Amino acid sequence: MNRPHKRSVTIRGHRTSLSLEQPFLDELRAIAAERGIALAALVAEVDAARRGDESLSSALRVHVLGWLKARAAGAAAQADGGAPTRPAR
Repeated sequence: MNRPHKRSVTIRGHRTSLSLEQPFLDELRAIAAERGIALAALVAEVDAARRGDESLSSALRVHVLGWLKARAAGAAAQADGGAPTRPAR
């Protein structure tokens, strides 16, 4: 089983920590790279959009899941002859 790893990031001028399993961190890095933004910028976006009762780590996991589901749906649509879709930002 993959254990969460603590990582500190600076978002909007303050340091915060997150606790994520390595596969989620890897996917977040891939998402940021694909979008051409820094990992900290992606974390800041997710932080700004999360609900007040949701932890940042949880919000990041949900973001990764949503991104991967959107990508899979786009790949399925493309395989069916439809136009590819991009995950929501």
